Amino acid sequence: MSSKNNYWNTKRVARIAIFTSIAILGSFLKLPSPTGTVALDSAPGFFAAAAWGYLEGGLVISAGHLISSAIVGFPLGVLHLPIALIMIFAAALFRAGIRKIPEKYKLNQITGTLTAGSFNGLAGIILAPALGWGMAIGITPSLIVASFINVIVAITVYNILKETKYIK
Repeated sequence: MSSKNNYWNTKRVARIAIFTSIAILGSFLKLPSPTGTVALDSAPGFFAAAAWGYLEGGLVISAGHLISSAIVGFPLGVLHLPIALIMIFAAALFRAGIRKIPEKYKLNQITGTLTAGSFNGLAGIILAPALGWGMAIGITPSLIVASFINVIVAITVYNILKETKYIK
């Protein structure tokens, strides 16, 4: 079977492993938040989604979140699983913005950055019924800041590597 027909080829698995490792490093760079789980762990996942696809980005970003949460003892318990799914959706929004919107005036990058950063930053509100409104509102400012830092780092690295023709 040729590598073209084999989705899980060595190159793809290695990329996922490398970017998950980078996400783990970012998970140690915490931002102040009520839960202690907000970190610079999702930039590699956002980048992987934009560069190589939804699956790669989703695996990296969800692993980054789960490791970041594990470091502080899973303060929200089982809620970290739906949060990981929300982050996968944010990475998908980022990729859709980058890949589906016209590149004129970098509109695709602006849209992807604003959409993913806003959605991920406001994700605490989605979980308000489970977290409670106090916690949801309390965590939102740090989530917004971290989300936009992560997305801006991802789009910056994406642009640099796109110029070098490493990614298409």
